[in-house]
Amino acid sequence: MTGIAFLLNGTPVRLGEISPTRTLLDFLREDKRLTGTKEGCNEGDCGACTVIVTDQAGPRAMNACILFLPQLDGKSVRTVEGVAGPDGQLHPVQQALVDHHGSQCGFCTPGFVTSMAAAHTQGRQDHDVVLAGNLCRCTGYAPIVRAAKAAEAMAVPAWMTDPDLSFSQISPEGSGEAGSLTGAFRPTTSDALADWYAHNTDATLIAGATDVGLWVTKQLKDLPKVAFLNGISDLRQITAGADGTLRIGAGVTLTDLRAAMAGPHPHFAAMLTRFASEQVRNAATIGGNIANGSPIGDGPPALIAMDARLHLRKGNARREIALEDFFLDYHKQDRQPGEFVEAVTIPGAAPGLRCYKLSKRFDQDISAVLGAFNVTVQDGIITAARIAFGGMAGIPKRASAMESALVGQPFALAAFEAAKAAASQDFTPLTDMRASAAYRLEAAGNMAIRYFHDLSGVAADVLEVRA
Repeated sequence: MTGIAFLLNGTPVRLGEISPTRTLLDFLREDKRLTGTKEGCNEGDCGACTVIVTDQAGPRAMNACILFLPQLDGKSVRTVEGVAGPDGQLHPVQQALVDHHGSQCGFCTPGFVTSMAAAHTQGRQDHDVVLAGNLCRCTGYAPIVRAAKAAEAMAVPAWMTDPDLSFSQISPEGSGEAGSLTGAFRPTTSDALADWYAHNTDATLIAGATDVGLWVTKQLKDLPKVAFLNGISDLRQITAGADGTLRIGAGVTLTDLRAAMAGPHPHFAAMLTRFASEQVRNAATIGGNIANGSPIGDGPPALIAMDARLHLRKGNARREIALEDFFLDYHKQDRQPGEFVEAVTIPGAAPGLRCYKLSKRFDQDISAVLGAFNVTVQDGIITAARIAFGGMAGIPKRASAMESALVGQPFALAAFEAAKAAASQDFTPLTDMRASAAYRLEAAGNMAIRYFHDLSGVAADVLEVRA
């Protein structure tokens, strides 16, 4: 494969020798003059650059500013210019925005239109979730949400349905196990990745690019050798083991993970709703969230609380470790050169699991503290406890002193007050722009108290409690 090909507003686009880290946003605005897609934050926060990307899984809203062109091979891209009909007919969400006065300065409006159009095609009605990744400071959200509700009953326009999701007619000849652009590798199996990465240990692996994209757009890094993992289907599977465990492939997006966890782990799924935005979750992967080693990555604390096992691969050699042992120090992991995260395994059920995220904004914000609690109670006695936090240390970390304060004690408020006091033995947090060290310690301890009330059946959801 010597290039990439995709549909752009229904028209085939074929690209040969290009920089593998050129963003879709730059291509749209500079090469195609499709300037309805705006550059706002250029880091996937504001949603002004939102486009609709469709593949066999269906249409999804994504941020063009941190999507690299090779990630689009074989897909369909629809910008705000492609949301209207071929004869200029407005899409139902566009007409609804007009009718309900949902636009003022208009800079953010194209992104709202594409997010709403993607959701409209999917039949979504959870508009607050859908639009949490689109920021507006002029109109406010009330008329925009009213417009989204008004469009719910309208039919999906015929022009929004791509005729052939196989896209075989646009794929470059010679498509095989992998293709190459300048300095890029695009495997379609994990075997191909393992073989290549073992011989190219200095390469950067790119899954959703929601983190690596900022290396390019904000840090202006040059990435001379990269591998794009979004074409590896066997890394995007969730399978159930004979022992009841769930094996989650590293390439599973957070959107797909959230849907899969709604049944077995509803509190984990609820936390994932607050993970970044719809656009980011549609691209980001659980493997990337783990492998980047961020101390404020929201996935690892919950997984650690579930006693997750991490599966690593280098060439044909595989090993399995406890996820908590993967994180050694700030941005330092137990991962050898040429080794990559292949999957993570969690139990099929964890009734005691609760995940509490504390951030300045409810939606689309980085955690100041993320606490994950998983306590087992038998005959009124706490027999086991796994507690992990993000934002409290240089790595996602278990709270062993808090756990020790609980195990063997009666399930009573006094035990959790003791666990709160023990938090200072586990952590010496930093003060930064998100929270002071004292606030973090107090908040982490208070989460233990909240957990007791939560498991006791007392209303503990801050969005549900009423005076």
